[in-house]
Amino acid sequence: MPPPASNRPGQRALRKGRVSEPGRLYHVTTATHARAPVFADLTLGRAVVRTLIQLEHAGAAHTLAYVIMPDHVHWLFSLARESPLPTVVQWFKSNSARMVNLARGRPGLKLWQTGYYDHALRRDEDVRAVARYIVANPLRAGLVRSLREYPLWDAVWIDPTSPL
Repeated sequence: MPPPASNRPGQRALRKGRVSEPGRLYHVTTATHARAPVFADLTLGRAVVRTLIQLEHAGAAHTLAYVIMPDHVHWLFSLARESPLPTVVQWFKSNSARMVNLARGRPGLKLWQTGYYDHALRRDEDVRAVARYIVANPLRAGLVRSLREYPLWDAVWIDPTSPL
């Protein structure tokens, strides 16, 4: 059995000097195990969206933008309370895995790769530009020609009654 992620060589060095700050904006990217295109199935992608909504209702994070790609997720959010970033990401990954595996009738199957990439936005960064980068992933990947064609994304700046 491999050592816990926090004990693997280099893992602690990656997190050294980082702090979790309530109200700080974070862009987190995490990939599926073996980069399997699990979320090509819309039903499974919607299970991940429900997990983001649960985190919002639990008061752990306030989602600003996200896109669920076939084999990874980009998520822009602010920490809403004293929960450290690793705890929020772990909660997201474990609960989304449980919901996705329930939906596909395969409990206990590994959904996510170990670890994740995070970027704490600086105060001078353009949050909307980061959000545009996130939601434009399906366009850059060539999955769609228009974001209207891609169902697994959202941003707080989009009026749901607008045609985009």
